[in-house]
Amino acid sequence: MAVTDVAIDRIKEMILSGALLPGGKLPREVDLAAQLGVSRNSLREAVRALSLVRILEVRQGDGTYVSSLEPEVLLDALGFLLEFHQDASVLDFFGVRRILEPAATGLAATRLDQPGLLALRKEAEAGAAADSVADLVEHDLRFHSMIAAGSHNPVLAAVLDSLAMPTSRARVWRGLAEENAFARTVNEHAAILQALEARDAELASARALTHIAGVEDWLRRL
Repeated sequence: MAVTDVAIDRIKEMILSGALLPGGKLPREVDLAAQLGVSRNSLREAVRALSLVRILEVRQGDGTYVSSLEPEVLLDALGFLLEFHQDASVLDFFGVRRILEPAATGLAATRLDQPGLLALRKEAEAGAAADSVADLVEHDLRFHSMIAAGSHNPVLAAVLDSLAMPTSRARVWRGLAEENAFARTVNEHAAILQALEARDAELASARALTHIAGVEDWLRRL
């Protein structure tokens, strides 16, 4: 298990045990990192991931707090997963991505220049080397943004970038909750990159569709 995931689990245990109460403030970063036995960088990654799913709330200049959680949510944070099921808007965002992103990826296969492909490969490799779900999601966001920009259609790229953040929390949850989601994401990025490097627009588009639809399907099954 990655060190960041250890930090996430230990913070969760503190909430469940009552050591951290809903609405309560976390100890100073240096003190909490020592208490959990992790580095401050790993703790920051854990806080960032838990903030994305609203378990923690970072208040600039004040500190980090536990969100106001219902008791059943504290058991396994299932309430946040149910929130996605109850609010269909995030599925609407994925639906639009599923339509537009394969088209952008197909365009990028014919329009990305060699320096652009090299930069995309470096980003994919950085994502594969990520040591936490939050880190991988950041690389995932950049990977897709670079492909959208590679379509050389600034309007299409801008629309896709605007859709990225509303779906980022679902990506984090999938990484935390679904077995092998981390490896699947890395492998699917590699497959998309391979098609782009081969200048195969049809294959690149199909692989992008499979990648986006996989997260959407997981979310629907909740």
